[in-house]
Amino acid sequence: MKQRTKNISWALAASGVLLASCQTQKRSFTLPENNTALAIETASRDTLSLASFDSIFQDEHLKHLIDTALQNNFDLIAATQRLQAASANMMIAKNAWLPTVNAVASAGVDRYGDYTLNGVGNYDTNLSPNINEKQRIPTPHTPDYFLGIRSSWEVDIWGKIKQKKQSAIAQFFATQEGRRLLQTQVVAGIMNIYYELQALDNELEIIRSNVKLQDAALATVHIQKAGGRATELAVQQFQAQLLSTKALEYNVLQEITALENQLNALLGRLPRTITRSKLSVQQSTLPTLQQGIPASLLLNRPDIQQAEWQLKAAKADVNAARLAFLPSLSITPYVGFNAFRPEVLFQTPASLAWGVLGGLTAPIFNQKQLKGNFNQQKANAFAMYYGYQQTIVNSYQEVATQLNKVSNQQEAFKLKQQEVMVLQNAVSTANTLYSTGYASYLEVITAQKSVLEAELTMINTRRQVFQGLVQLYRALGGG
Repeated sequence: MKQRTKNISWALAASGVLLASCQTQKRSFTLPENNTALAIETASRDTLSLASFDSIFQDEHLKHLIDTALQNNFDLIAATQRLQAASANMMIAKNAWLPTVNAVASAGVDRYGDYTLNGVGNYDTNLSPNINEKQRIPTPHTPDYFLGIRSSWEVDIWGKIKQKKQSAIAQFFATQEGRRLLQTQVVAGIMNIYYELQALDNELEIIRSNVKLQDAALATVHIQKAGGRATELAVQQFQAQLLSTKALEYNVLQEITALENQLNALLGRLPRTITRSKLSVQQSTLPTLQQGIPASLLLNRPDIQQAEWQLKAAKADVNAARLAFLPSLSITPYVGFNAFRPEVLFQTPASLAWGVLGGLTAPIFNQKQLKGNFNQQKANAFAMYYGYQQTIVNSYQEVATQLNKVSNQQEAFKLKQQEVMVLQNAVSTANTLYSTGYASYLEVITAQKSVLEAELTMINTRRQVFQGLVQLYRALGGG
């Protein structure tokens, strides 16, 4: 009776320890509401869409370059592999709730000591008149043969495995959005370089055109010097200006080479000449877009979607960390043929063996580690949340900035066009006045220098318009 009371006391004590270890974190885990996204949806006007860019990016050479990059860019290929790895991890997590079932064929041997339960028990068993010859246990070396199936199954009674599955699924979609973000960045990078090359082609054309004009002016000064109407100083000034303009051509050629090599690297190939369309220097029309920031596009940006999925994964990790405090229920059944003699291994039903073991395991001494892991996951979730908020703010700022940039640069381009026309007329006027003696050679040089600078600035302004359009396209998520 005393022994039975003692056993009950031990059982109650063990139950108390088990229940104490089952206490999960009771601290509430809630994140603030997503007020930033709500504010964008309220304040934005859906007047701009990616369809607005259909009439802008229609260059066939540009499309071919983008298609090549989508196939051969090494960063995109590596991102695809990371996506496949995330898909495999998701598959593992989705099937983690299933039991593991293994076919087992094992053979072993034991030598039991003379003063052990098995040693004494086997000896006594062999002396028993109730067993036959096949049931006698081999001694002193006792073999053990098993052929069958063993299984192990952790029953997800609390939903811990489910939370891990949800985390893996969210991580997969975050990786998918990460690849889409990279793809958008690659496409935007190609378009930027392409329009930069077109602008440099225009600069080259302008420089060469001005070289011809300045060369003609130098020839005129030489004639005037021969006639005594100009000095050697005037000839030297015109010649110096011509040499300076010619030097600009080689600087532009070097920039073109560097950009072509950079673009080829994005395409995953060795350097070669980039075929591109010719953009006329005199082109006066620029693309126009409707104003207004579209909330639906903005909130579907790859980086925002990636941050949102990472936040969902972090929440699931926090829940899994909370549930780790609860006990785990494991069931380990087996069935198969088991014998200590190979010749009787397949004699049924005598050699057929089966069993099942179920048990609850709860953490006791590793509560500190579990609590640390829970706090770590909770901090990560808050970090993901605030990172998500910052990504939304950054995206809104990018779109607003690029919209204003495109609009302002378009207005600046119109003024630069007028400035170029005025200065081109000024060059003609200066040449006429110089030939009639009403202007000095310095005024002619100044007029020629001014028109060159204005033409190059006009091309740069147009380039900034296209770069703004590309960055706006990227800021809206691409496509």
